[in-house]
Amino acid sequence: MDKDRKAPDMREAPEAVVAAGDQRREVLAGLVERVTFHSQDSGFCVLRIKARGHRDLVTTIGHAAMISAGEWVTASGEWTNDHTHGLQFRARFLKTSAPTSLNGIEKYLGSGMIRGIGPVYAKRMVRMFGKDVFDLIEAEPARLREVEGIGPKRADKITSAWADQKVIREIMVFLHSRGVGTARAVRIFKTYGVDAVQVMSEDPYRLARDIRGIGFRTADLIAGKLGIEKTAMIRVRAGISYALTEAMGKGHCGLPLAELIPLSTKLLEVPDELIKTAIELELTEGTVIADTVADTPCVFLSGLYHAEKGVADRFRHLVSGPRPWPDIDADKALPWIEKKTGQTLAPSQTEAIRLALRSKVMVITGGPAASTP
Repeated sequence: MDKDRKAPDMREAPEAVVAAGDQRREVLAGLVERVTFHSQDSGFCVLRIKARGHRDLVTTIGHAAMISAGEWVTASGEWTNDHTHGLQFRARFLKTSAPTSLNGIEKYLGSGMIRGIGPVYAKRMVRMFGKDVFDLIEAEPARLREVEGIGPKRADKITSAWADQKVIREIMVFLHSRGVGTARAVRIFKTYGVDAVQVMSEDPYRLARDIRGIGFRTADLIAGKLGIEKTAMIRVRAGISYALTEAMGKGHCGLPLAELIPLSTKLLEVPDELIKTAIELELTEGTVIADTVADTPCVFLSGLYHAEKGVADRFRHLVSGPRPWPDIDADKALPWIEKKTGQTLAPSQTEAIRLALRSKVMVITGGPAASTP
């Protein structure tokens, strides 16, 4: 946000605030007073924030792997005026950090985020150690036993929980620094847990395979941030599945090899020879499968290929079995259908019904042809 441009004031009319938010992204920073809602699965959260430059608490919605009252948050996003909940700040990026004020530290420790600490122990710890309490938990955990009521077991529980929170923070910082937005960062953390950094460092393209909503393009951007070259084989191999997925979006179950190579070359911007090598490696690993269709060598995504084969096998089974209804006289059935529906059947509809009555299996593809005016 520009220095000479004021953040929207909650005292302004909602219409004016929303209009300001539509013009450009805003930045909001402040202390989390209350976590109204937080989903452990998706990371979606609704927060009440005591933000700088605002008299009243600001309702903020966004995503966070973990969030607690007392934490300091920096969010970028825009203002929205919800019909039900009123004025809200919708954060597209949400960064949290440990509080630094005594009030914030006490709120954070007493929020239940750290196992073994509730409001009572939080107050005692802050009263005894002040702003040094976080450093003490990490560097001198034995001193926790100086606090009234904290014994060896509770002290161990506190230090273990603190270590877990630190790992989560480090992972989120790593993801944010590689250009991953908060919502996607939460999904990545929920998928890989404490191994998230290792997985991304070794093969960021796993994100596209493992996490719904993250495609090759997003994984490729992250890989670039990690220093992976365009011609790296790990990228080209992942790009083969990407090319086949793009073709699938156009209705193809697979592609002739003669089409897959130039398409991959175009999408990945690498030489043909690299594409051919990548295809061979993917075939060896079983990520993609080769088959011949009408004497044409083709390549399929493994999952889709097996799904297609499963459908074909099911059709063979149905065709080889008995017809599930007795013989029906079409000449008698057709007038009955027209009388029952009040519709006069077209010749093509009549033939379709006759075919269905005498067939064990029938496949109907596509929709009705659009009439041309």
